Amino acid sequence: MKRGLSEDLVVAPYATALAAPVFPQAAIENFRHLTREGMLARFRFYESIDYTTERLPQGKTSAIIRAYMAHHQGVVLVALNNLVHANIMQRRFHSEPLVRSTELPLQERIPHGAPASHPRAEEVSSGRVVRQLSGRVTRVFDTADMPTPRVQLLSNGAYSVMVTTSGAGYSNYKSIAVTRWREDTTKDLWGSFIYLRDVESGDVWSSGFQPLGQEADLYEVAFSEDKVMIKRRDGGIETRTEIIVSPEDNAEIRRVSVTNNSSKAREIEVTSYAEVVLVPSKADAAHPAFSNLSIETEFNIDENALIAKRRARSENDEPIWAIHTIATDCDIVGAVQYETDRARFLGRGHDIREPTAVIEDRPLSNTVGAVLDPIFSLRTCVRIGPHETACVTFSTAVANSHAEALKLADKYHDVSIFERESALVWTRSQVEMRHLNIEPESAYLFQRLAANILYPNLSLRSRPNVLEQNIKRQSDLWPFGIGGDTPIVLVLINRFQDLPVAREMLNAHEYLRLKGLIFDLVILNDEPTGYMQSLQDELTRIVRTSGESSLIDTNGGIFLRRSDQIAEADRILLQTVARVVIVGERGDLKDEILRKAVEPALPEPFVAKSVNRPYPEPSIPRPELTFLMGLGDSEIAGKNT
Repeated sequence: MKRGLSEDLVVAPYATALAAPVFPQAAIENFRHLTREGMLARFRFYESIDYTTERLPQGKTSAIIRAYMAHHQGVVLVALNNLVHANIMQRRFHSEPLVRSTELPLQERIPHGAPASHPRAEEVSSGRVVRQLSGRVTRVFDTADMPTPRVQLLSNGAYSVMVTTSGAGYSNYKSIAVTRWREDTTKDLWGSFIYLRDVESGDVWSSGFQPLGQEADLYEVAFSEDKVMIKRRDGGIETRTEIIVSPEDNAEIRRVSVTNNSSKAREIEVTSYAEVVLVPSKADAAHPAFSNLSIETEFNIDENALIAKRRARSENDEPIWAIHTIATDCDIVGAVQYETDRARFLGRGHDIREPTAVIEDRPLSNTVGAVLDPIFSLRTCVRIGPHETACVTFSTAVANSHAEALKLADKYHDVSIFERESALVWTRSQVEMRHLNIEPESAYLFQRLAANILYPNLSLRSRPNVLEQNIKRQSDLWPFGIGGDTPIVLVLINRFQDLPVAREMLNAHEYLRLKGLIFDLVILNDEPTGYMQSLQDELTRIVRTSGESSLIDTNGGIFLRRSDQIAEADRILLQTVARVVIVGERGDLKDEILRKAVEPALPEPFVAKSVNRPYPEPSIPRPELTFLMGLGDSEIAGKNT
């Protein structure tokens, strides 16, 4: 009855049961088919199976909704009862006097002149409603070895997560860094990580490429609007890590699915690791040792959760707590272990590439309190049978009170929380994309732009000859209202044909701001000076009618400036400090972001101008010595003899 759902293909077993009284043989055959599809489980059939292509992961033809609904199970029982006992439930229902008194409308004829609702033209021509679901447009990478990391930003508006193709990244709550991260294009070795260790063989690997940096037999990273998926295969173990941000709470969820493809049972230790910060990232970068001193940790044994609190330094500081929980859906070996002391976890002289607690098979020390270098680390050991899969879910959240922290710990200490939040975050991603009126291709470009803002790329920066001309400092930006504390993206416009680039950059600024990435967008009008300022007026109109009008000339907002009102030295300064420079006349935004860097020409191979000439060394005559042995002093040799 509802328009626009003809593209969705979802099969529910209770629908087959409802058809059983009419077509019993076909219903039985369909139940058998559903059983072969894996729908039959311990508590009878699962809720449904989804065949909608746009909602499925890459390489999958269906997805089983592994849930049970009591009323749908009741529908199945009543339908089968009607089949076996000749519609007994219908006869019982109509035997009630109250129902019999209202049966007369059921005997009315269907009117012939009822108004018809005609389908849309596209439904008639194609037979299906072509409805693009943008949230499932996925970027897939098969390696982490790239000149600059590719990133995916996930956010619910307050809590943001950035993940790179190597598995590194950050977690932020508004302007507060939840985990420690540094901009490091070379190593890309900061973020939240998960270690895995085979108890029997002692083999150690990580859920992503980092932090161990080990090559896998198969490595694949998939970025989509609602989640990040990292899959790798090491020997007979396949690991799939899915990362989402909860749309309900300020929390992130990382589910690690470990599949044992070997013919024997395996015991796998799964250990999380993240450095807790709970202050703005700039304050932590300025003095990380001092920042660590204000954090206290505790462990809640009922929820298997670590809780960290930052002590307030002044009355104006808002209280903040961080929570880290673990949940499993399989057999575990032993109790959950925990660690909050980074020195104990890594060991003396070690780093996160070879932590002592993982490499040397040491149990976690279960240390909490006011440690010098706080971390979150939880460990569990799971037993996985041949060709079985175990899921371990790690959740990290922030709260404003201890009571709220315990409430979140209780909520996310549930292995089924990922499925629920995953469905909600997918719906939220659809709403956001339609609200911003952004196509999937544009979102892909904006995420590529974010990668170049976080990890500067030479292809989008000013040329070296421009950088060499700069003679000013960051404080010289202040007269233009630009603080320079946040990354700067510079857009150069000099003609009306470049206006689409300006519009797209405004959309990118709004989109990335919603994803938690704050930067200054500076639009520089290079139109030659004249009496008519039509281009400047049009740029002003575009900015004021966009969703960013409230951010004009504010930190992390929009700055519209004219080149004829800026000195050449200040213009060079802007191009020097900008992490990304977009030149409108070179093409559209896609051409700018995806173009390759211009490699500098290498010098010509060295060619010797003349042949090598020998330089003879003068020979010194050896003096006549007594008892000469050819080595050392003859007099000393004679005395020794």
